[in-house]
Amino acid sequence: MQTDQIHIAIVDDHTLFRNGVAALMSEFAELRVVFEAENGEQLQQMLTNHPLPQVILMDINMPVMDGYQATKWVKEKYPQIKVLALSMFEDDKAVIRMIKCGAGGYVLKESKPRELLEAIKTVNEKGVYINEMVSGKLIRSVAGENATGFSNKELEFLKLCCSELTYKEIADKMFVSPRTVDNYRESLFQKLNMKTRTGLVLYAIQNEIFKF
Repeated sequence: MQTDQIHIAIVDDHTLFRNGVAALMSEFAELRVVFEAENGEQLQQMLTNHPLPQVILMDINMPVMDGYQATKWVKEKYPQIKVLALSMFEDDKAVIRMIKCGAGGYVLKESKPRELLEAIKTVNEKGVYINEMVSGKLIRSVAGENATGFSNKELEFLKLCCSELTYKEIADKMFVSPRTVDNYRESLFQKLNMKTRTGLVLYAIQNEIFKF
């Protein structure tokens, strides 16, 4: 049904790429492209005279107003809109900086259309999308603990949550029982009002629990 479609916008300064993504995404019945923009400044203008998108696919390196500035502005003015970074950059700093600016996920431009579709659906539904590439970069960005109101063990658990380790493997690495790890997890869920592991990690990143 039309009402079930996810409204998306695409912001990228490369016209051919932008048009190509729009055409590919339009082939999925679940999506509707409401507009395209070539930079953050044009995005600001488009948001005033077009239906608001639920998810924005945001390039990073753009003239006039880049993806970092545009994402920060969107999250300040339209906090209900989800931003999914879509870029050719794969370096740690780009990923972490976009997340700190408010992006809910990060997908490489070389990704397959079906993967991009799933990322859009996930970030729209859950607010976050963390794939293996992003979670691997998050764990490398962790640089110790700070004064957060969490115990040292909770911070250690949170740090390990950014990895690909299972909860049982985290317990083994921390030299505690799986039940104890469950307690750390539930304590953090309660303190942060989170329900999922990915949500907990992104919340921690965006609130600067990790240093960069």
